[in-house]
Amino acid sequence: MPQPIDLQFAHVGIYVTDLAKMADFYHRVMGFPITDEGPLHGAQMMFFSRNPREHHQVVLVAGRPPGHGDKVINQLSFRVGSLSEVRAFYQRVRNEPTATDLHPICHGHAWSIYFRDPEGNRIEVYCDTPWYVHQPIREEMDFNLPEDEILKRSEALARTLPGFTTAEEWRSRTARIIADYTPE
Repeated sequence: MPQPIDLQFAHVGIYVTDLAKMADFYHRVMGFPITDEGPLHGAQMMFFSRNPREHHQVVLVAGRPPGHGDKVINQLSFRVGSLSEVRAFYQRVRNEPTATDLHPICHGHAWSIYFRDPEGNRIEVYCDTPWYVHQPIREEMDFNLPEDEILKRSEALARTLPGFTTAEEWRSRTARIIADYTPE
């Protein structure tokens, strides 16, 4: 039996039809400050958080067709405590025939694996890196490499990306933004 890994539910991604309207709602009505925004693979994304330890608790992804009904979940995301746990989960999922569409990723601020459950729902298992970079970023990462090599390659990547700073500096800045934020 594989060693248990402590998965903690972390955030949700939602496909939206009207990004501006939804962003206004989550920002103004729900009281979530915007922590990042930008395009990825042609889809505009907006990130929101009320917790300076979390880059995002909600991410809105443009591209949901009008009248698409209740099929709105982009992904379910689970945090683990370390890169070694991400790598262990990668090995577990990689050998699981009912899990499909596996992608090991470095976001600069997180190491993630994405995969689909047996009914096609996208799942992310991730942990934070020691850095922050402007999001969204999605670079393939080989989690079969030794951990020190993954760290070295990830830091080298992060240092080339816009907004590079330490995770602690980003959290301090974001804590000030959240503390000063007052919903309209």
